[in-house]
Amino acid sequence: MERDPLFERKTAIAYKTEDKTVLRGYNLSDLAEEGYSFYDAIFILFQGRIPTSEEEQMLKYEMGEFMEHSMSPSAASAIAVIAGRPNLPVAVAASIMTFGGVHGPGAAHGYMMNKYLERGWEEDKTPEEMGETLVDEYMDAGEKVVGMGQPQHRDGDPRAEPTHLKQEELEIDGVYLKLQRSIEKHFHERRARDGRRYVGVNVVGAGNTALMEIGFSPNAGWCIGSVSRGYSCAAHALFNMKRGRAWAASKNEPMVQMLDLSMIKYIGPDDREVPSQEERQEYARKQKESGEFKKWVI
Repeated sequence: MERDPLFERKTAIAYKTEDKTVLRGYNLSDLAEEGYSFYDAIFILFQGRIPTSEEEQMLKYEMGEFMEHSMSPSAASAIAVIAGRPNLPVAVAASIMTFGGVHGPGAAHGYMMNKYLERGWEEDKTPEEMGETLVDEYMDAGEKVVGMGQPQHRDGDPRAEPTHLKQEELEIDGVYLKLQRSIEKHFHERRARDGRRYVGVNVVGAGNTALMEIGFSPNAGWCIGSVSRGYSCAAHALFNMKRGRAWAASKNEPMVQMLDLSMIKYIGPDDREVPSQEERQEYARKQKESGEFKKWVI
């Protein structure tokens, strides 16, 4: 019987047989056996190639720092939706659906940077020069410079500058970081001239810069950010399934605005020092043996 072309679907991502699943030409079992990580697999998934060690480290760093941001619209949505006790993926999907122009990952920053880099090549201008042009054009038009400012971190997003420094440490600081640094410099100068307060780069501005530097498109960066934060929102939902009430309210509790940070009571572990990689094995062994972690398992 001849196959109907209307029902044919093509993919360049993966295929499977009875004995293997192949991602972009690589057997997933072989990748795992050879010690390739989740981050390597994501890189292969989106770019079709095995990343260098530096690229894998940069992706790991960016995904790790973007994973959690406490009581944000996405986390609050996961908590609110799971209060009605639907299936768990519904709450995770609801959280990701909050991502937009002012919250969560997005592609706008990447598109903005690519637009001005392309102009720079056409006009024979450096990324540093195009950063000044970008800031002037956006601010003269009264438009927000994407990637700058974070409402909860008024003195600067603590995740952002370290991302720039990690790029420099790994020596993957190319045209995107040059442009982003220029944007920040001229943005601060313009605001200072206008007598306005300092506003730093946020994690989207810094993180997307790093992702594009290692080859990800703006839309791929959007997907990676959604995956990272999705894990966190799933944990918020799971915690409330296990420890909270259905409907998340009682006659003894007032109705409050969920995103009012003053109303959030953190009851997790006390602040802890992160062990170095050299200390990791011994630290993890002692932590596991103590059993103290069990009360936080969800």
